[in-house]
Amino acid sequence: MATLSQNITVPALLQYLLLAADAPLFSLVVRGYWPYFSVGYRGVRCVIFKEERIKIPANIQKCWYIYPMATRASDKQIDAARRVFRSGGGTLRTGEALDHGVHPRTLYAMRDAGLLERLDRGLYRLTDLPPLSDPDVVTVARKIPKGVICLISALHFHDITTQIPHEISIAVSRGTEPPRLEYPPIRLYWFSGEAFNAGVETHRIDGTAIQVYSVEKTLADCFKYRNKIGMDTVLEGLTLYRDQYKPKPRKLIEYAKVCRVEKVMRPYLEALL
Repeated sequence: MATLSQNITVPALLQYLLLAADAPLFSLVVRGYWPYFSVGYRGVRCVIFKEERIKIPANIQKCWYIYPMATRASDKQIDAARRVFRSGGGTLRTGEALDHGVHPRTLYAMRDAGLLERLDRGLYRLTDLPPLSDPDVVTVARKIPKGVICLISALHFHDITTQIPHEISIAVSRGTEPPRLEYPPIRLYWFSGEAFNAGVETHRIDGTAIQVYSVEKTLADCFKYRNKIGMDTVLEGLTLYRDQYKPKPRKLIEYAKVCRVEKVMRPYLEALL
């Protein structure tokens, strides 16, 4: 390939690439330089830098390589992507798949062929797996991996409520960017410090790690948010906890102190437990 000058404008680079390309589609790989973004130009995909002019070494053969780019995923790439998804429990975010070497082209090919189902924007699952037992919780856990299932949803998880949640209640650390989900509907609660970190348990549902507060921490949280979820829901949860679990008064008081509701909780614990 001919040598380019060390300082070249973007339009001149495009023209050079168009003349140099041996295939209608090609990719440009840069060694030692990090491209800010890529752009298509007359059927050509190439790397463009934010600067109006870009500097490249005089010997272009050592840092620029042009090669034909496949237009569809091969069977070998699809099989490798399947193994990546299975190792991740069958469900992965787009970023997770890319981090494990799956090309975006392969993801789209698998989606179009019906090998992947789209659970939410940027979240895919293999279609040949058994149906999810709790798809809403799995989707939320995958999309908000640092969130913790709380309040009504946690009561339902621990089977100490007769309510059927119509949205997923999830706690996130105060100050984090609000997550964006198309589905399912969620209700965010902003916890901070020990109130967020205490009592977190990890369970697995359909191969996905689910973070949920322990039953005792959940009851303390419910007392804290009793005005939002209703005192009848709180007392029902405490009664079912007494009937279905071996009560742990010390743990309840410990989490009551974390949530600053000890004075509120103690009379109900003495009466019901």
